[in-house]
Amino acid sequence: MKIQKFLFISFVMLTFVSFSQNSNLYRAEKDKIHDLVHTKLKVDFNFAEKQLNGEAWITAKPHFYTTSKITLDAKSMLIHNVSMNNRKLDFNYDDFKLIIDLPKEYKKNEEFTLYIKYTARPEKVKQKGSAAITDAKGLYFINADGADKNKPTQIWTQGETEASSCWFPTIDSPNQKTSQEIYITVPNKYVTLSNGKLVNQIKKGDNRTDYWKFEQKHAPYLFFMGVGEYEIIKDSYKNIPVDYYVEKEYAPYAKDIFGKTPEMMEFFSTILGVEYPWNKYSQIVGRDYVSGAMENTTAVIHGEQAYQKPGQLIDENKQENTIAHELFHHWFGDLVTSESWSNLTLNESFANYSEYLWREHKYGKVEAEMHLFEEVKSYMNGQNFDKHLVRFNYDDKEDMFDLVSYNKGGAILHMLRKYLGDDAFFEGLKTYLNEYKYKTAEVHQLRLIFEKITGKDLNWFFNQWYFGGGYPKIEISYDYNTLRKTVTINIIQLQGKSFKFPFAIDIFEGNKRRRHTVFVEGKDASFSFPYTKQPTLIQVNADGALICEITENKVLSDYIFQLKNADNYVHRREALIEVAKKQDDKDAFNAVVAAMNDKAYKIRILALEKIDLINKFSKKDAIHKIMQMANSDEKTLVQAAAIYTLGKLTDPELKPIFEKALQSKSYSVLGKALVAMYYVDKQLAITKSKQLPDEVRQILATPLTRIFIEENDEKELPFIAKNVVSGLFLSNDDAIKVLYQKALKQISISENSEAIQNLVDDMVVKGNQYKQFNFDKVVINLMRTMIQDQKKQNTSNRDRNTEIIKEAMAKLL
Repeated sequence: MKIQKFLFISFVMLTFVSFSQNSNLYRAEKDKIHDLVHTKLKVDFNFAEKQLNGEAWITAKPHFYTTSKITLDAKSMLIHNVSMNNRKLDFNYDDFKLIIDLPKEYKKNEEFTLYIKYTARPEKVKQKGSAAITDAKGLYFINADGADKNKPTQIWTQGETEASSCWFPTIDSPNQKTSQEIYITVPNKYVTLSNGKLVNQIKKGDNRTDYWKFEQKHAPYLFFMGVGEYEIIKDSYKNIPVDYYVEKEYAPYAKDIFGKTPEMMEFFSTILGVEYPWNKYSQIVGRDYVSGAMENTTAVIHGEQAYQKPGQLIDENKQENTIAHELFHHWFGDLVTSESWSNLTLNESFANYSEYLWREHKYGKVEAEMHLFEEVKSYMNGQNFDKHLVRFNYDDKEDMFDLVSYNKGGAILHMLRKYLGDDAFFEGLKTYLNEYKYKTAEVHQLRLIFEKITGKDLNWFFNQWYFGGGYPKIEISYDYNTLRKTVTINIIQLQGKSFKFPFAIDIFEGNKRRRHTVFVEGKDASFSFPYTKQPTLIQVNADGALICEITENKVLSDYIFQLKNADNYVHRREALIEVAKKQDDKDAFNAVVAAMNDKAYKIRILALEKIDLINKFSKKDAIHKIMQMANSDEKTLVQAAAIYTLGKLTDPELKPIFEKALQSKSYSVLGKALVAMYYVDKQLAITKSKQLPDEVRQILATPLTRIFIEENDEKELPFIAKNVVSGLFLSNDDAIKVLYQKALKQISISENSEAIQNLVDDMVVKGNQYKQFNFDKVVINLMRTMIQDQKKQNTSNRDRNTEIIKEAMAKLL
């Protein structure tokens, strides 16, 4: 599963979300009393009641001990009939567990098949979701009555963690594996998607029954159904069908969004040494989806953020990492499944690392380094320091879907790869997948495979990174012996416990770089190296592999050299931030300008954001360089950043640059150009803004909001309220909604503008906690309330309210 980034942000920003691992309960693998063997379902839907009418044939067998009862998970259902071979069976049902009396005692490996007729009622489900997966009712009816003319009617399921049992009876645990077949009856206008192969379709009047069959075994949480009016765009990998289910509006762009999937399948199959193990691969986009995406075997669902137009895709396909992530799960998670949620790292950490692997393969080392940096930064900025990667004492299984299981876990795999070497690392993955295919595993089994292949004991690595928390916080100092021509690098760990780790060190003599790899053990370590001439720079953690915080004393000249010469993106970025603070120094200013040529496009963007063009050296040369970037940088995101920087100059002579940018196919460039143009030719910017197609205006809601607020354009306030509230900052968190509703009750624009100002100020002060969701919403709702009350207001009040909103929007933007 891929969690949306804004939900991860909510993890770390909202103080009322608990990530405690102080539970006294030991979260063991669920006891296997019975083994699922096969699941057969027949379902149809009651759209009016948002219910599923189902029949289930559950084939199971005792795992080891003789049994006379079986317990199935079945949440908030109506159970109409339970039988075996047409013989009714006694059962007890408490709305969560269905306990069935079997007609006799069954011994190990003695199979039996139960028949259950039931009604699934997802709206009655009592279990709650989490910040990561915002709902847990398993089965979702979207616009079931068709009342919303702007939203299609759809049905989709979400099984992870244990919500498949909201729509069919099963043993809802990741350590179960079952094959499946599903008969789905729907109105003829809808298409369906499920796991495996569509065997046949039978029409009967206005309805049709689609028969889907999946012969391999996978976990119940990976079952999927999708129903809706979709265009199916066909693709393939070798002889395997690869299909994209999208709404008609996005059919022309489906291959632009998802079209790298076959190439990913080929790359992952090759690098893992294990061919894609399933008979098809489909991806569907669901409205109002409760997370980012989900790796249902052969039937991945994406949230509607996957929908992008060419003007967005030319900047960046924001779903590409997610596409790789969910595909990689088809090896790590679907083929081999973590035996318990405590071992979730075997699913999610691998899927997270696949994003690095794909970017490294497709776009090169620098792109991969940029991605890894952002993943690690997100983890380190969170409240996650003491959390273990493998956790047996979480408060709730949903808590496992966090920045540790994803971001830190992926970075730990990268460290393991660097330590073992590529050959051993990927041979280990291949062996692991072949050893445990269609089975479940725990982290120790992964460790033992790597140990067998490499001949190395890896307990130290797994104990500190998988079964321990934190990371090294390191202080670095240097001692030079000019007589012996040696430099000693002193490494002191400042955190409570000490870590063992390999550590890459680059020593520069002039522009010549030599890399040394040392192994640090204990809190205090020192390593000496000879040099021919005094080192120009010493770069520790030179490959950027170690998860750590480093403190060292460097002067401006060190950072300038590092910005120009460091091998890893993270070190050039670090240097740029430090150099940009000292732009009163000519060399520092010139170094920032030079960084605009960096091979990492995010360094170029950061240099554009940080450059100080006020009374600086060689200002004209710098502006000329930025103009060139605005016109022709290979990355449209860099072009957009250059236009934003030029726009701050409010120089009419730059108008031709902005005019050209207004013709760009890139929405990022277009949005920045509209704002820049507004400050040199207001009328042209406003005219262009109003001429844009509605679909483009919705995508560019943020820059257009800035223009319309600056212009006091009340005619555009409905557009702002509709598009920013509905499109940018929606929260599914109940606590946020309560606070939001409370805030709205305090708003009375017609009577008390001071109260509004205090409210806005309060939201800003509490920015770290509420800004991402509430401040934005409150600002827009101030606008909406202003529209509703404007007839009651006199001109002075309305003008004052507009000023309040302008101030708030300036802080937001």
